[in-house]
Amino acid sequence: MAMGTKGTKGSSDPSAMARHSRESGNPAPLAFDSMKSLDPRLRGDDGHPSDPATSTALPRLRFPEFRDAAAWKKKPLSALLDYERPDKYIVSDTAYQGSGTPVLTANKSFVLGYTRERNGIYSATPVVIFDDFTTDKKYVDFSFKVKSSAIKILKVKSDDSLRLIFELMCGIKFEPKEHKRYYISEYQDLEIAIPQRPEQQKIADCLTSLDEVIAAQGRKVEALKAHKRGLMQQLFPREGETRPRLRFPEFRNAPEWEVKKLSTLIDLVSGMHLSPDQYSSSGDVPYFTGPSDFTHEVARVTKWAMISSNVATRHNTLITVKGSGVGECWYLEMPSVAMGRQLMAVRARTSSSQFIHQFLLTKRTRFEDLAAGNLIPGLARGDILDMVAPFPKKDEQQRIADCLCSLDTRIAAETRQLAALKTHKQG
Repeated sequence: MAMGTKGTKGSSDPSAMARHSRESGNPAPLAFDSMKSLDPRLRGDDGHPSDPATSTALPRLRFPEFRDAAAWKKKPLSALLDYERPDKYIVSDTAYQGSGTPVLTANKSFVLGYTRERNGIYSATPVVIFDDFTTDKKYVDFSFKVKSSAIKILKVKSDDSLRLIFELMCGIKFEPKEHKRYYISEYQDLEIAIPQRPEQQKIADCLTSLDEVIAAQGRKVEALKAHKRGLMQQLFPREGETRPRLRFPEFRNAPEWEVKKLSTLIDLVSGMHLSPDQYSSSGDVPYFTGPSDFTHEVARVTKWAMISSNVATRHNTLITVKGSGVGECWYLEMPSVAMGRQLMAVRARTSSSQFIHQFLLTKRTRFEDLAAGNLIPGLARGDILDMVAPFPKKDEQQRIADCLCSLDTRIAAETRQLAALKTHKQG
């Protein structure tokens, strides 16, 4: 979500953005000098307040008009921010609506839903909402209500830029180690270095502009994902039907799809549990135990094992059958990987392996429902092998797979672009 002052339109290419920043006098995102006298708190090295004897700091990069300006002064957050308890703004009814006033949390969910309640709406924005227990934080520039009393509402005391203060707070490395409220007891005593008001605003405007580019790229990724979901609903027949609503021109007069049991089209390879002494940082094949291990890049593999019969091979689809992420599918591009018992590999016989993968993606909700119905959440072999569905001839399978895989490739590229923009900002 774009916040604060309206920014200028920018390129979505990180290198182009960096070039534009230099040419227009906008520096890349801030980084602090690691000089010995610089407070470790400013570098994010620890969670302790700084030495009060060191009261200033200099960034490595400044806008041209501020290169000769005074050093940034370190101040505790308590000197910059007031806080307010959220009691008056807590939502009464958590049966959320599809529209109305947003109900917020400071964690990743952010917007929990919407309420039609008319009283107790916080509107004196912008503010920062701060989770007193986790120290998660969000910048908010619209009216809202909250769900929990665990929130502190932080407001700027003077004319300092709240947006810049928020960005600097996001750079603080603070690890909550106990279940307790932290803002008053510890967090507000942490120090940040901050420049004078004109430089604050210049930096805040730059970061706001970059946030708008990131938000636009995020919307692009979500739009592509939604487009693919809609396309899949039309390229695969609905439940109880044998003809999809959308067919490629060359197949519009082709026969209806033939209903088959999945076991007639695939082989299913179960994973096998390995004890810690059976895998390490080197070995014959990568060892995947769940979705967190899924990768196409060998350099990102962290666990390796000896080759065995419980191995998935290139163009198999890995399905998570136990634990977190049940039903998640991954199309394997590596030559082979060993699998833990949380995974199974679907190996197409004569059908298109890419089509089988896309078909399985349409069954994610079904897999989740089946897993939730078991005493111990998970999928059995029969849950996969006994599925019955209509399937087209192989040439139509491949045509559908090529279309959807090309979308997957574009989504992956745009997602990498989004990650690059976020890294550019953090850098």
